[in-house]
Amino acid sequence: MYYDYHIHTNFSEDSRMNIGQACMQAIEKNIVEIAVTDHLDIDYPDRDFEFTLDYAAYSTALDRARKEFDGRLNIVKGLEIGLQPHILDECTAFLKDKDFQFVIASVHAVSGMDLYGEDFHREKNKQSSYTEYLQELLACIKEFKSFNVVGHIDLIRRYGNYSDRTMKCSDFGDLLDLIFMELIATGRGLEINTSGFRYNLDSTLPDFDLLKRYRELGGEILTIGSDAHTTYHLGEFFPYAHQLAKKAGFKYLTRFPAGKPEFIRI
Repeated sequence: MYYDYHIHTNFSEDSRMNIGQACMQAIEKNIVEIAVTDHLDIDYPDRDFEFTLDYAAYSTALDRARKEFDGRLNIVKGLEIGLQPHILDECTAFLKDKDFQFVIASVHAVSGMDLYGEDFHREKNKQSSYTEYLQELLACIKEFKSFNVVGHIDLIRRYGNYSDRTMKCSDFGDLLDLIFMELIATGRGLEINTSGFRYNLDSTLPDFDLLKRYRELGGEILTIGSDAHTTYHLGEFFPYAHQLAKKAGFKYLTRFPAGKPEFIRI
C-alpha cells in the first residue's frame, strides 16, 4: 500500500490532470491515500505562470471527488505553498481560516528569480548557487511555521547547467544541519520527492546522503510524494523510495489525515 503526498491537478497552472483522473490512476496503482497539493506561489517571478489557487472551486472539486471515491481512496486536502521572504505574511493570511490538512512548503524562487530559468544561475558557480538557495530556505522556515514538510529540499539540483548536480552533506552540511534541526525542533519534516529521476538526477530529492543525516539528527516526520502533474507519474518509484527510507534508518512514514502526523510502518 502506498501514500502519495505530493500531487498536482489542473488547479495548478502547470498541470492538466483533473482530480478524478488522479484518483482513478491512484487506485489502479494500489495507492490508498493521496494528498492533493496544488500550487500557491504568491508573486512568482516567472510571468508566464500565475500560481494562484481558486480555493472555493478547489474545495468543491475535492469534496466531489471524496464522495465519488469514498471507500476506495482517501483524499487529503493539501497545498504546496511557495515561500519567499517578502511574501510570508501574505502566505500566513491566505492560510487563515482554511481547512487544509497538509501543507508542503517549498522554495521555487530565490532573490526574486525563478530557479527554473538561467538568470539565477548566471555567473554563479554551483557552491554559490546552492548556498544562496539553502540560506533562503532556512530563513523562510525559521519565520514561517504553517506547514508540515519541506518539499524537495534540494530542488535546486534540478536546475543550473552544472556538470555535478549533487548536494552532499560534506559540501553543505552546516546549512543542511541548521535546516534539519529547525524542522525537528518545531515538529515538522521532510518529503522524499521521487521527481528527481524525471530530471535525470538518478536519485530522489533528497538522496540517501541527506536523508540519512536528517535521520541521524533525530528526524522522524517523512512523507513520500511523486510530485505528479500527469497520471503517468503518480506513485512513480515508490518501491525504491520505501527501500531508501528503510536504508536511511526510518521504520515509519507519515500521513496527515487530520492535520496531525500519524505514523505508518514501512
